[in-house]
Amino acid sequence: MELTRNIEIEDLVSNFPYSVQYLSEKGIRCIACGEPIWGTLEEAAEEKGFSSEEIDVFVKELIALGKN
Repeated sequence: MELTRNIEIEDLVSNFPYSVQYLSEKGIRCIACGEPIWGTLEEAAEEKGFSSEEIDVFVKELIALGKN
């Protein structure tokens, strides 16, 4: 599965579990605390006021984290 801005949050958490801590640090919903979150990474970030450019950075950083 490819990590893109259009990845569903459920798929992101399942396939890239390290993303939970990263997104929590960015202030994007507490995915791990049991609060259900639906939609895409892009939608969740936009809901918190992040710009398109910032979302692109999130995707790049998450991909880089996955390579470590």
